[in-house]
Amino acid sequence: MDLDREPEESSPASQLATHPRDSRCFEPDGVTTTVCLACQQVLQLLFRGFQVCHSMGGGTGAGMGTLLISKIREEYPDRIMVTFSVVPSPKVSDTVVEPYNATLSVHQLVENSDMCMILDNEALYDICFRTLKLMTPTFGDLNHLISSTMSGVTACLRFPGQLNSDLRKLAVNLIPFPRLHFFMVGFTPLTSRGSQSYRAMSVPELTQQMWDAKNMMCAADPRHGRYLTASAVFRGRMSTKEVDEQMLNIQNKNSSYFVEWIPNNVKSSVCDIPPKGLRMSATFIGNSTAIQEMFKRVSEQFTAMFRRKAFLHWYTGEGMDEMEFTEAESNMNDLVSEYQQYQDATADEEDEFHDEEHEEHHL
Repeated sequence: MDLDREPEESSPASQLATHPRDSRCFEPDGVTTTVCLACQQVLQLLFRGFQVCHSMGGGTGAGMGTLLISKIREEYPDRIMVTFSVVPSPKVSDTVVEPYNATLSVHQLVENSDMCMILDNEALYDICFRTLKLMTPTFGDLNHLISSTMSGVTACLRFPGQLNSDLRKLAVNLIPFPRLHFFMVGFTPLTSRGSQSYRAMSVPELTQQMWDAKNMMCAADPRHGRYLTASAVFRGRMSTKEVDEQMLNIQNKNSSYFVEWIPNNVKSSVCDIPPKGLRMSATFIGNSTAIQEMFKRVSEQFTAMFRRKAFLHWYTGEGMDEMEFTEAESNMNDLVSEYQQYQDATADEEDEFHDEEHEEHHL
């Protein structure tokens, strides 16, 4: 859904300013009613949750998208809310107010999303150029990469498997702290639309590529942080023993990139049915402290403009208050601090904390 009538290949980000709580730009109750009716039709299937795709840089995805998410949360508080959120790219900008929109979006997603898969167009373009060798990739090519990942995330809900999973189990294993639910995602093998892999990949190859920083679909390098948790969904006929061995090998070889105070923090699922055109595939979801790179970048751009109140009149004119920007900025900075805190934490510190707590109880 887009509030801006533009050609498909142009960006919808030109909806400059839409207040996430402002219903004057569209009719939220009408959209929510449509969603509710659709949910009632599938209630007999016991649907597990929602997947919402939106941009965080434009007014439509940031404003209407987060408002719709909050409305759905109000109607279905016990269902898992998964978002695939496209953040502003570090080098490519469509709209000057992207930092405002993205910061306001994160402020809402912290509260109303259970799992937020972070994507950005620049990382997707890099995959198209470097890996897929596409000279002029389109949004259709980018969407193909995203849809492959989305399909992988929900494969275990839709098909039988040896080590199965669902959205709630995924959330339980990936989120050690409720606010830290922003994930890096990746998919392998990477193929362009209309092509197929003629050589069947092995489980070791899938595993190696899946953890490769070049396969991540957002502009944050996992090598600059540490994994709190991670999950991999393998699809196709394969040995669960081999999957477990390969995942353990990766963790042992790269132990410095995993926090030591969360044991067994990598979960694997195996779904028997591969994607169309492939014999096997793997989808990666990582909760890495390196995601704070993205938040820091957006926060710095936000602060540079907000300090001078640049472009603020577009938002206040739609009914927003300056305090909402201050709160969103503070929330973003708190999020960065939390990720850094857990990146620096060690198992020894955890032991000291519990010792101090034990002494307090004795006192």
